[in-house]
Amino acid sequence: MREGTATLVRRVDYAPPAHWIRSVDLSFELDPAKTLVINRMRIEPNADLPAQPLRLHGEELNLTRVLVNGTSVSFRHEDGMLVIDQPPEGAFDLEIRNTCAPAKITQLSGLYNSGGGFFTQCEAEGFRRITYFADRPDVMAVYTVTLRANKASYPVLLSNGNLVETGDLEGG
Repeated sequence: MREGTATLVRRVDYAPPAHWIRSVDLSFELDPAKTLVINRMRIEPNADLPAQPLRLHGEELNLTRVLVNGTSVSFRHEDGMLVIDQPPEGAFDLEIRNTCAPAKITQLSGLYNSGGGFFTQCEAEGFRRITYFADRPDVMAVYTVTLRANKASYPVLLSNGNLVETGDLEGG
């Protein structure tokens, strides 16, 4: 969906995805002007469908790296999507590194900056403003999230889920 236009999505048009995302490990280096997002996903093809390219949604992102099983991979952009034409046949690890600019997000969707804090709004279709992803409601992956930010500017960092670890990094 592009800004200023709306695409009607009907349940009757639902089709299962060509790839299942099983787990997602997101790491954020939070900065209002340029947040680094490292997205590591475990992906497997949908065995009920013929082999297809992997298509991931993305909007207002600066892509810096795409790795499959630790190796650079060919990809292309098509209609607001990152496309890997020939993903591996079996399960694989995909790492995507990108930056986004939360201070410039005015739609209050995705990762944005407001009132001196960072916030996310991912429903509906906001996750694509954070990182390239299969931004659809049936992704039932297990997520792990790591947040890093300047402690003086952002003394409290909070993410959904169960807290696993907290601490201070060198340099604040």
